[in-house]
Amino acid sequence: MAGDWRVDRIGAALRGENPTVLRRLTAGCAVIGDVQFLPGYSVLLVDELEGQRLSDLPRAKRPAFLSDMDRLGEAVERVCRRLDPAFLRVNLEIPGNTDPFLHAHVWPRFAWEPADVVGAPVWLHPRERWSEERSGLGPQHDALREAISDELDRLRSST
Repeated sequence: MAGDWRVDRIGAALRGENPTVLRRLTAGCAVIGDVQFLPGYSVLLVDELEGQRLSDLPRAKRPAFLSDMDRLGEAVERVCRRLDPAFLRVNLEIPGNTDPFLHAHVWPRFAWEPADVVGAPVWLHPRERWSEERSGLGPQHDALREAISDELDRLRSST
């Protein structure tokens, strides 16, 4: 079934069954977000099935996860800066309040966002933005997915 991969996002990514995967990185998988009301929104999923917090990872693996988060953030930043002159910055966060697995959010931020949220946490965007059909990930995001994946490859080869 098409929705089954959402039940086990990490396991599905590791098995090659998660269609949102952009690239496998050192300590996890870079995926494009299910919602794209901020185009380029991506997530880093840890590759440890039992890890819920950064502190759950072996100490030696923590820097690799944070480095992967930085790499994904830089890739999203480069692509969004190139594609949208209203791009402002990327917000990186590991809130861990809802999903029971370690993951990091990479949120591009834009000057065209509503004035009451552009300088606030992304979670203050209206609730309907998170579920409206036009915000959902779809074929219209294929070029964006490819651009972020290509940038991840460039950043890997430049290290």
